[in-house]
Amino acid sequence: MLGELLSNIIDYLLEFSFSIGYFGTFIWMLIESSFIPWPSELLLIPQGALIAQGKMSFVLVLIAGLLGSLAGALINYFLAFYLGRRTVDLLVSKYGKFFLLNQEKIKKSDDYFKKHGGITTFIGRLIPGIRQLISIPAGFSRMNLFKFCLFTSLGAGIWTAILIYIGYFFGSNINPTLKILTSLVLLAISLIIILFYVVNKKRK
Repeated sequence: MLGELLSNIIDYLLEFSFSIGYFGTFIWMLIESSFIPWPSELLLIPQGALIAQGKMSFVLVLIAGLLGSLAGALINYFLAFYLGRRTVDLLVSKYGKFFLLNQEKIKKSDDYFKKHGGITTFIGRLIPGIRQLISIPAGFSRMNLFKFCLFTSLGAGIWTAILIYIGYFFGSNINPTLKILTSLVLLAISLIIILFYVVNKKRK
């Protein structure tokens, strides 16, 4: 019974992920990267499985996901840039509950940005709870737009590729043990990047 239910859910996710196409991927990731909580895993992992089946293109999914993430991040950036800290705080206090936002989450991202600087727009893209909101303090501080786009694209590209590859390996006919090992390697790479930066920051 449970196995059949899981199978139906997986089939639905695969069908949905294929039906929305690349433009749908762009819109999905735009929403996910803005202040609206939206799980990228529910789309990109199934699309990775579809890539393994030859039904979608890895390059196009990656590009759509990356551009969508950048567009969503720019929405946050420019809102914070033009509205300023006080206005954003006021809007969050009034309407944040509709988007599962609160002052604590904004402050957490703000403190993280102040502590580590502009590079957090790269590192922050790999950290749950930070990745969607790190663009807001970048806008508050009026971070250089080119650097913001570069770091955000690098972080978003890695995150997107990791989710796609997880779906690809679990959706292909590769040995199950190899699938698990590959997923762990991808996760380890992300953790090493974060750890390297933290250690380097402490040394400085």
